[in-house]
Amino acid sequence: MKKSLKYREAIFDARRVVIKIGSRVIVQKTGRPDTRRMRSIIKEIARLRKQGLEIAVVTSGAVGTGMEALNMKSRPTSVPNLQMAAAVGQARLMSLYDDMFSKSNCKVGQVLLTHADFNHKIRTTNARRTMNNLISHNVIPIINENDVVSDEEIRADLSVGDNDNLAALVVNLIRADLLIMLTTVDGIREPGTSGRTKRVKYFESITRSTFKLVTGSKSNISKGGMATKLKAAQTVSKTGCSVVIANGRSPNVLTNIMKGQDVGTMILA
Repeated sequence: MKKSLKYREAIFDARRVVIKIGSRVIVQKTGRPDTRRMRSIIKEIARLRKQGLEIAVVTSGAVGTGMEALNMKSRPTSVPNLQMAAAVGQARLMSLYDDMFSKSNCKVGQVLLTHADFNHKIRTTNARRTMNNLISHNVIPIINENDVVSDEEIRADLSVGDNDNLAALVVNLIRADLLIMLTTVDGIREPGTSGRTKRVKYFESITRSTFKLVTGSKSNISKGGMATKLKAAQTVSKTGCSVVIANGRSPNVLTNIMKGQDVGTMILA
């Protein structure tokens, strides 16, 4: 058996999974939610949940959705406008999640967090207790950064960062076994032959040379990039959680990952 597939066997032991959905996976360039893609991902999550997996979803897309609703042509740079877009977009985004999951007979609960919630013992304990209770009652937590009240974090450049770091914090908070990060590429790319790039099937560990393969985001909708995903993966892999970075627009991507197929880039625990 190929080493890349042998490493994937660790996925079969995963019982609690955090799925991070990037903005560009579910939000179009205009900011309008891509309901067809959302519906497809949600159906997959619902199937996995019914198979016995415990799942928490970290979603981006609130600011982008709010931008479309407010007719903003580019991502706001001022804190008040960012917060306004987040407030309008979060309501619309959560409404879509609630409606689509309901059609798959799944219940969801909204959890909004800020950087400060992970630096305050009582608030961290409350967040952990709430999410564990949601999961034990077959409710899927839908988690996002609370941009509406994170004024200090944004001004001090301490926001949890395109939800990649937030996903890593949630993994450690609820002690998940696997983190799946859905983006719009099929994993980490490295130079190949004839000037083309090829997908990296796995990393046994993340080093400085790994970060040289990626660059920051240039998207008008999201503020993260592959570098922030690698940082998040590096964080959780050190705590015993495996990571898969994959293309959220590929058909059946979650199902194929959980089957141990050679999808995306895997970072070993």
